Amino acid sequence: MSDHYYSKAPGTESNPLWWDFTLRGLTLRFKTDQGVFSKKEVDFGSRVLIETFIEPEIEGPLLDVGCGYGPIGLALAKSTKNRDVHLVDVNNRALDLARENAVRNDVSFVKVYESDCLDQVTTREFAAILTNPPIRAGKKTVHRIFEQSAERLAPGGELWVVIQKKQGAPSAKDKLEELFGNVEVVLKNKGYFILRAKRV
Repeated sequence: MSDHYYSKAPGTESNPLWWDFTLRGLTLRFKTDQGVFSKKEVDFGSRVLIETFIEPEIEGPLLDVGCGYGPIGLALAKSTKNRDVHLVDVNNRALDLARENAVRNDVSFVKVYESDCLDQVTTREFAAILTNPPIRAGKKTVHRIFEQSAERLAPGGELWVVIQKKQGAPSAKDKLEELFGNVEVVLKNKGYFILRAKRV
C-alpha cells in the first residue's frame, strides 16, 4: 500500500519541523513531520476555512475531521470560549503531533483521538463540524465524511467544508444539498470554496 497522509501509520522516516503561524489573530507554534498533510506551513485551504469560520449561535462542541497536526481544531479551541473541540484523524503520527501541539500552545478543552472518517465519533450534538477533506482518498471517502457529519450535528448545527473547484467543489455542493436540503457558498478564494450546510 502506498504511504499517504491519510495512512494509519506512515512509514516515512520521522524528520520533525517546528514553525510559527498566525491564525485568527493568534500566533501558534506547530511541530510537524514527514507523512502528514502540509508539513511546512498551514495550507491555504485550511487557512481560509479557519479565518472564514463563524461560531454558530447554538451551544455545543466543535469537531475537526481530518485534523492532521491540528491547525484548524487548535486555532478554534484557542479562539473560541467554553467549547470542547474534538480533533480526529486516521493518521497516528498526525494525532501524536496534534496532542503535542495542543500542549505546546496551552490549548485546553480539546479531545484528540483516532477515527476513520467519523466511525469512532460517538457525540451527536456538535454545534459545528469543519473539514478540509482528504481529496486524495477519493470522492467516496469525502462523501462519507459529509454523510456521517449530517448524523452527528445538533439541530441547527453546521458543516463547514473547504474544497477546491478543480477537486470537486461542484459535486460536494450537490452532495451537501442532497443531505441537508441547503448549502451556502460562504466564500470563493483563489479556486477554493468554503461551503456551509445547516442541519434544520
